Amino acid sequence: MKDKIITFGEIMLRLSPENNERFTQCHAFEAVYGGGEANTAVSLANFGVDTRYVTKLPAHTIGQSAVNALRQYGVDTSKVVRGGDQIGIYFLEKKTSQRPSNVIYNRSGSAMALSNADDYDWDDIFDGATWFHFSGITPALSDELAEVCITACKKAHEKGMTVSCDLNYRSKLWSSAKANEVMSKICPFVDICIANEDDAVGIFEIDPTVVPAEERNEYIAKELLKRFPFKMVASVWRTETSITTFKLQSMVYTDGKAYYSPEYFMHILDYIGAGDAYCAGIIYSLINGFDAQKTVDFANAASCLKHTVSGDFNLVTVDEVSKLAFSKGGNEVQR
Repeated sequence: MKDKIITFGEIMLRLSPENNERFTQCHAFEAVYGGGEANTAVSLANFGVDTRYVTKLPAHTIGQSAVNALRQYGVDTSKVVRGGDQIGIYFLEKKTSQRPSNVIYNRSGSAMALSNADDYDWDDIFDGATWFHFSGITPALSDELAEVCITACKKAHEKGMTVSCDLNYRSKLWSSAKANEVMSKICPFVDICIANEDDAVGIFEIDPTVVPAEERNEYIAKELLKRFPFKMVASVWRTETSITTFKLQSMVYTDGKAYYSPEYFMHILDYIGAGDAYCAGIIYSLINGFDAQKTVDFANAASCLKHTVSGDFNLVTVDEVSKLAFSKGGNEVQR
């Protein structure tokens, strides 16, 4: 059966000052759409995967613009629920030189944040689907959505679907205690967990500093596997050499062994969505039967390339990712 991927979360309007200006000086904002699970859906659609995105959006023009942003890349939006008055917004002041990035959310009261269990018929949404993906951002939006995510994961598990979750801890959305409570209920139904050091500390109070820095991601994976029945734990991390340059590497841990990708030295154009691109790389690799080493190499390359693309979406192809991951000279001029 052909794989069909379902992703579930909030797509937002992203507003950024032009030319790396500060909020206090800008007179115009660059407007794009994005959000964790939406970004993953677009990446997978660009990889040629049958992907359906589920969210709730207002029926007005801005809501339709968000839907159109997904549809232009081939994402199935047929199960997007329409209703409510507001779309979530986030303001992004981009990092530059020694100045870090700054994100301000304006998503309280959005259509998605106010949605409830009655909005989502999971039997219908999951019809013909093989994989369900979401992030820890979605259950953080409200108590109701936390219950919706638990229900969705249970239903996907019952149907024999693979469930993946990017823990994606956001301290601006919920406390560590609340995140621990909710994600501890969800994770028993998750097969593939994507987690970095901030997630492990913020949600599950795992202290990776008890081991050397180069062993921390493997330690986190082992600690998570003591608590939950994951089939794989994946992580991607940046080692900054400056605000706009860093080294990128990732790891997957499965069947008692850690597999590491090559390390890329990179200059950042836009880092938003790089973790979501990594998730898409993991999903694409696993549905195509890649072994663990090939999976981590492909996913890391997908994340690497996202840093070269403006906006939330990773607008690259399987061929481009594969050339970077599996062959030399992937950045040569294509003639």
